[in-house]
Amino acid sequence: MISKMSHVSIYVLDQNSAYEFYVNKLGFKVHTDAPMGPDTRWLTVTPPQQPELEITLMPIKEGMLFTAETAKSMKELVSKGTFGFGVFECNDLLATYEEMKSKGVKFKKPPTKEFYGFEALFKDDSGNWFSLGEKEKS
Repeated sequence: MISKMSHVSIYVLDQNSAYEFYVNKLGFKVHTDAPMGPDTRWLTVTPPQQPELEITLMPIKEGMLFTAETAKSMKELVSKGTFGFGVFECNDLLATYEEMKSKGVKFKKPPTKEFYGFEALFKDDSGNWFSLGEKEKS
């Protein structure tokens, strides 16, 4: 049986820019940054309190994974914010929201109480969007 997920990919338009965003704006830690051939690298980051989950910042480019046509289509979808999304958690949404805003993170929705919890929505530098929620205090 499957016991856990260790890696997940986020498709990005530019790995260098994504590195800057995820490390310097979100505070993630670099787990692996290794060359994998000409103009290609394996770049994974981890949330500081979840080092066992590696997020692969996967570039969208023609080559091993994508034809030129597929890469073009995926870049368009990601940049429009219509391809991927994820959910991150924090302990203090208001403080995290203010910290991220001060670092230049663009929010689609400020912290808002919803029937399912307290959340804000933001986009990364490629166009992927994420929910940022505050864990319910026990």
